[in-house]
Amino acid sequence: MTSQPLAGRRILVTRAATQAGKLSDGLRALGATPVEVPVLEIQPPSSYDALDHSLAQLASYQWLILTSTNAVRAVADRASLLGVSWEGSAAPRVAAVGRATAEEAERAGLAVALIPEAYVAESLVSELAPRIAGQRVLLARAAAARDVIPDALRSAGAVIDVVDAYRNAMPAAAPAQLRAALKQGIDAATFTSSSSVTHLAHAAHAAGTTFPFAGVPAVSIGPITSQTLREHNWLPAAEANPHDIPGLIAAIASLFR
Repeated sequence: MTSQPLAGRRILVTRAATQAGKLSDGLRALGATPVEVPVLEIQPPSSYDALDHSLAQLASYQWLILTSTNAVRAVADRASLLGVSWEGSAAPRVAAVGRATAEEAERAGLAVALIPEAYVAESLVSELAPRIAGQRVLLARAAAARDVIPDALRSAGAVIDVVDAYRNAMPAAAPAQLRAALKQGIDAATFTSSSSVTHLAHAAHAAGTTFPFAGVPAVSIGPITSQTLREHNWLPAAEANPHDIPGLIAAIASLFR
């Protein structure tokens, strides 16, 4: 049936357990069996000192960049703890990578001034770069994230402070869950971030299995994630467009039609 293009397909979902629902539900709606192996677990950064210091001088920034819903929650929680207000003309303008991040920011009381046309770092850079020469920018993100945004905006003349808002850790259960999933078989693997690629590679190593998985197509949410897959010698079979969860689901469905 055309309404069930993924009937009988087992699709690996690598998102954090608390964030897998939207992707898994969308796959089920198309007939697939989502195989959830969370390779990411959201944890506090090793220290909040840098984030707290930046929030204490929030009015000195012209822009705040938020790259994920996890960053929004971490920043909002720390701001609340420190008694930092988002209101007033001195508050920085907020740029959010993606609709979901923007919606989370608005729920936290932040007025979002910029959402890039494409929900990827490169699109945010291209839209923000002409506006930020000489301005101070605060980028709150995951520890050890790639430097696409800060490098590009520094080249455009911005002064950027990059602070760790949270970190991605691999759950202890991931290797055993991955072994079980591969034993039953999977038809495709989904990746929603570069971290999901690197953490799945670590889980595979810990599970004693080869990575990439032979004969399993990889489906990526966007170009940075695709590049990370290529760096691990796994050529993406499909890439979401738009670069969000519905786009990822559509890319998987197209792959098997």
